[in-house]
Amino acid sequence: MTKLEDVLLFGALALVWGTAFTAIEIGLETLPPLLFAAARLDIAAVIFVGAVLLGRLRWRPRTKADLALILSNGILVIGAHFAFSFIGQSYVTSGVAAIVLSFTPIITPIIAIRVLSTERIYVTDVVGLCSGLAGVIAIAITGGSVDGQLLGIGLLLASAVVFALGSVLTERWSADLPTMALHAWAMGTGAVFLHVTAYAYSGATLRNVTWTPSAAAALTYLGVFATAGGFLLYFTLLERTGATNISLINYATPIVATVFGAALLGEGITMATVAGFALIVVGFALCNIRPLWRLTRDTSNTADHDLLERDEVRIQGNVYKTETDSQTSLQPGD
Repeated sequence: MTKLEDVLLFGALALVWGTAFTAIEIGLETLPPLLFAAARLDIAAVIFVGAVLLGRLRWRPRTKADLALILSNGILVIGAHFAFSFIGQSYVTSGVAAIVLSFTPIITPIIAIRVLSTERIYVTDVVGLCSGLAGVIAIAITGGSVDGQLLGIGLLLASAVVFALGSVLTERWSADLPTMALHAWAMGTGAVFLHVTAYAYSGATLRNVTWTPSAAAALTYLGVFATAGGFLLYFTLLERTGATNISLINYATPIVATVFGAALLGEGITMATVAGFALIVVGFALCNIRPLWRLTRDTSNTADHDLLERDEVRIQGNVYKTETDSQTSLQPGD
């Protein structure tokens, strides 16, 4: 990411997704976790459906791949992911929740190796996974409560695993539906999955919830800004900057979540948490060392190209200066 506009979009996404953990913490004070997650998706689904209708996009699934993507995204990437993460965060702070979920990009390539025949395992992947797990363990042992902090972290790890599994499965199919329509279906599917799960788990429905102003505000923020707005920002950045660049959001988001959790909720930041996050970041770098290297190389080449004068060109690493109109040859620049 070298363009200022891309950096600003990335910062906006980190802000809305990082502060989402603060909003979840506020809402969980009065709302049941599964129902809270379902209501979040209700709002986002309505917004996505509205965008599809306003844009007059095709919305009916036509192929088996469309249906497979809707179910894998709706049930795994969105539904089960939110189910585990909302319940898990009810046991830990918002900053810890964001940090543990940053383990997702580390487990994703490991699952891909098992599911996709085109993927290979490297030593760096194994070392990166071990480093990430060490980071999660370092964070887990600081709580010291088997039925509290450790349970919450276990649920958050499950959230990371189902998200990674769903993401990998989506690589097997190519959608015929427009992206906006596909995710409108996925949001709706996830919402239905969570409503059914919430009712089966505790009999919770929206009719028997006691709403407070803070809970309503938290839900509105999550549905409108963090989910609908956040995913729109994510897809825009994915198209503009590529998957490797956008994957770095997993490590900007926990920083925002930790800062806002400390400032607004008075959550503590321990050295073990910081060390655990550092180990997870190292694990991510090791598991993604090849795409990150290509990204760094491409960025360097782009930066060098931007430094050329208007009358200069680069050919196979060499800089040449164009002649005047009376000459047609290229000469090496100084």
